Amino acid sequence: MAQSYKILGQQRPAVASWEDAYTVPASTSTIVSTIIITNTDTAASSFGIRVAIAGAVAAQKQTISSDVAIDANGMVTLTLGITLATTDVIRVYSASGVINFNIFGTEITA
Repeated sequence: MAQSYKILGQQRPAVASWEDAYTVPASTSTIVSTIIITNTDTAASSFGIRVAIAGAVAAQKQTISSDVAIDANGMVTLTLGITLATTDVIRVYSASGVINFNIFGTEITA
């Protein structure tokens, strides 16, 4: 099995919008080690993260974080160890449209 340590995704969702930040490629499993969330504005805001099995339609049961406050010019680092299978999707949300998500981890291919 080959392992590739990498930036899995980077996303800056539009205002009040859930957007796909990372989809596990075909024939791949992924371990998400860290997600760094950064508010690039001078006002506080909030964010959310969901994980959808096989890219399923959005549902509350997928929520990892919801409406989490983030300070002006603030940063939140989540160390997670989430395991994902082929076609699973990480979706991110920004209340203000000025929040960046950087996702780091390992892709494992056969």
